[in-house]
Amino acid sequence: MKVVDPQGRTWRVSRRWMPWRRKTSMGDWGSGPSISNSDLGDDPISAIIGVVLLILFIPVLVLGLVVALEMLLLLLILPFAVVGRMLLGRHWRVEVREDWTFAWEAEVGDWSDSGRAIDQIAQGLRQGMPPWQAADPVVAHGLPRQGLPPQGQPPPPR
Repeated sequence: MKVVDPQGRTWRVSRRWMPWRRKTSMGDWGSGPSISNSDLGDDPISAIIGVVLLILFIPVLVLGLVVALEMLLLLLILPFAVVGRMLLGRHWRVEVREDWTFAWEAEVGDWSDSGRAIDQIAQGLRQGMPPWQAADPVVAHGLPRQGLPPQGQPPPPR
């Protein structure tokens, strides 16, 4: 669920489907200049320039391959993770991200509990509360009542 708080920040509140968060990211690598419409000729200097550009582009290709392999692994594991949650009764985790940057998470219970927690946290964020204060009535896993983030959790970015 996408939410905008009173300061104009965009938050995303959702269930985390996998047992872990993604580690790799392409970041802003795709927003640079393109070399596809360049005027490289077929002379030796253009060949040298082309080889240098290719060598500089190799890390981007490797990173893209790593990200693609991780996504493939996640897609292969996803059905087993969902079935495991349903059959083994694993609790769902609700995570809060400011835009796409991780801010906070909590283990909330079964599917319906996580749906209520998402609604409650989203409503609190709309009112300007930090996510751990908004989740306080719903999440009963020892979260502090003073408005501080739980142990080991970073505060949301300002």
